[in-house]
Amino acid sequence: MWLTVAIFAVALLAFCLKYVFATSGSNPFEADTREPLKPMVHDRKEKNKVLKQGFLASKVPENLDAVIIGSGIGGLGLAGLLAKVGKKVLVLEQHDRAGGCCHTFTEKGFEFDVGIHYIGELLDHKPFRCIVDQLTNGQLQWEPLENPFDHVVIGPPENRRRYPIYSGRTRFPEELKKLFPGEEAAIDEYLRLVKKTTRGIWFMVLIKQCPAFLSELLVRTGVVKYLSAFFEMAPRSLTEVVNGLTENKDLRAVFCYIFGTYGAMPKEASFAMHSVLVNHYLNGAWYPKGGASEIAYHIIPIIEKAGGAVLVRAPVNRILFNDEREACGVSVVKGQEEVHIRAPIVISNAGIFNTYQKLLPKELQAMPAIQRQLSMMKHGLGGLSIFVGLNGTKEELGLKADNYWIFSENNLDELVTEYIEGDREESSKKIPLLFVASPSAKDPTWEERSPGKSTVSLVSFANYDWFEEWKDDKVTNRASDYKQLKQAFIDTALQVVLDVFPKITRDKVEYIDAGTPITNTHYIGTPKGEIYGADHGLERFTPELNASVRPQTPLKNLYLTGQDVFLCGFAGALAGALTCGSAILHRNLHLDAVALAKKTKFVNGKLKGV
Repeated sequence: MWLTVAIFAVALLAFCLKYVFATSGSNPFEADTREPLKPMVHDRKEKNKVLKQGFLASKVPENLDAVIIGSGIGGLGLAGLLAKVGKKVLVLEQHDRAGGCCHTFTEKGFEFDVGIHYIGELLDHKPFRCIVDQLTNGQLQWEPLENPFDHVVIGPPENRRRYPIYSGRTRFPEELKKLFPGEEAAIDEYLRLVKKTTRGIWFMVLIKQCPAFLSELLVRTGVVKYLSAFFEMAPRSLTEVVNGLTENKDLRAVFCYIFGTYGAMPKEASFAMHSVLVNHYLNGAWYPKGGASEIAYHIIPIIEKAGGAVLVRAPVNRILFNDEREACGVSVVKGQEEVHIRAPIVISNAGIFNTYQKLLPKELQAMPAIQRQLSMMKHGLGGLSIFVGLNGTKEELGLKADNYWIFSENNLDELVTEYIEGDREESSKKIPLLFVASPSAKDPTWEERSPGKSTVSLVSFANYDWFEEWKDDKVTNRASDYKQLKQAFIDTALQVVLDVFPKITRDKVEYIDAGTPITNTHYIGTPKGEIYGADHGLERFTPELNASVRPQTPLKNLYLTGQDVFLCGFAGALAGALTCGSAILHRNLHLDAVALAKKTKFVNGKLKGV
C-alpha cells in the first residue's frame, strides 16, 4: 500500500517538475547586467523627474506588451523583469510618486521612508541579491545594519528586559543561549525547525507554477504535505510550536518577536511563515543607501530603456474586457474623463481585493472561481506608522543602525487581542507592540543630505474600524475628533520612545505625525489600511489556497503579482513578481536567478583568486 502511494507521489512530482524546469521563454537573467557604480543623485528635483512623471494620455507608449496596475516592488519588479527581455510595459500608479511602500516623503525638511525598514538575504552570492542587482543594473547599494540588528525589549519601565538579536547562523543561537542559560535544547530545536521548514518553501513555487489541474492533484492527494516541510508545518501556529519548546515566557516572546513583520499575532500565525522571516535575517540585515526611494529610482530607467513608462497620478478605475471576457486594457480617470489604454496583458499589483472587488465588472466579480479565491483570503491588520523628526545627530540622540521591538509584556497573544478588539480610546493608551528604528542612522548618506537632523520611525497595528468613520474626509484636514484620536496614539508611542531612548527628549522633537489605516488607504490604496496585503494567518498557508491563488487569474490575460501572490514584504512581493514573470515568460525565473547567482559567484571567486 505505502509503496504504491510512494511510487504514485514520485511519478506525480516528476510530472510537475517538468513544468517547473520548463525554459521556453526569454530569460531576463541570461546575462549579468551590473554596471560600474555611478555617482549617487541626492538632488530631490532631479530624482522627482524619474519618480514623479505625471500621467498624460500622450505619454502612454504605443504597442504596449503589458500594463501593470500599481508601482510597488511587485509591479516595478515585474516590469523590470519584462523590460529585460525587451517587453514594453506601462506601470500606472495612483499616488503622486512611484514606489508603493518603497516611496519616501518629506515634511519640515525631514525625509521619511514608509515601508522599507530592513531587508535580509543580501550577501553578494545570494540569489535574492542577484535579483535586486539585475533589476537595478547594480546601482542600488546596501548598507549593513549593526550586529545585533534587532533588540527585543519586554516589560514596563520598572521591569524592562532587553534581549539583543544577532545575525549569523552560529552566532544567533550562541548569543540566545547566553541570554537564556538552561534553554540550549529549546533554542537548538527552534533553529532546526526554522531551517527545515524554510527549505520546503520551494514547493510553494512548484504548486503556483504547475498547470492548475496538476497543482490541484498535488493538493488533493496530500503529496504536498509529505514532500514539503513548509506545508507540513503550515497548519501549526507559532504559539503552539514555541510553547512546546520552552516554559520560559520571555524566551517564547523572543522566539515570536518578528511576527510584527507580517501582522498576524502568534496564536494565528503559521510557523511556516514565521520560519521564512527568521531565516531571511539569519545572515544579516541591510538598508538601501540613500533611502528607499533609490529602489524605484534605479528600476524605472530600465523599464523606460525598453520603451515602457512609469506614470503617476494615474488611478485605474476598471479593467477592460472584450466580448470573450479577456482582459484587454485598463481605464484611467483623468479629471472628468476616462482614458482607455489597450494592452494584450493586464497585471495587477493592487492586491487581490482591489483587483477582484473594485476593478472587475460586477458580472465577472460574481464568477464562482473569483468568489472561491476571495473566500480563502482575509484582510490583514491595519498599519499604524508614526514619523518623528529630531534635532540632533545620531550620536547626540543615541541612535544606531538597528531596530527595537518593544512589547509591554511577554504574553503577546493576550496583549494584541485585547488591544485590537478593545475600545479605540482605551487601546490608544496601551499600544502593546512598537517597532522603533532610525532610517537616518542606517543611511550613510544622511549626514551629507540633512546635517544635524535625525528621523525615527515607529510602526504598530491598528483596527481599521476605529478610523473608518473619517475615511471620506479630506486627507489633509480630517475632523478634529480624528485628530484627537490620532494624537492619543502618538502620545502613547512617543512616551515609550522617551523611556527606551534616554537621549531623546521632547525638546528634540521638531516634527511628529502619524499615518493611520485610512491614511494607508489613501496613499497606497489598501482597502482596510493593511501594509502587508492579505492576512498572513494560518489559513493563508493551506496548500489549497496556494494552489488556487496564483499569477494566472480565472480571466484570460489578467494576472496578479506582488504580496498576495506569494508572501508579504519587499522580498515576498518580489518573489510574487518572479512567480508572475515565470507564468508570462513560460520559464522558472526563480531557478534562472539561482543559476546567474552561482555563475557570478564563480566568476567573482576566480577574479579574487587572480
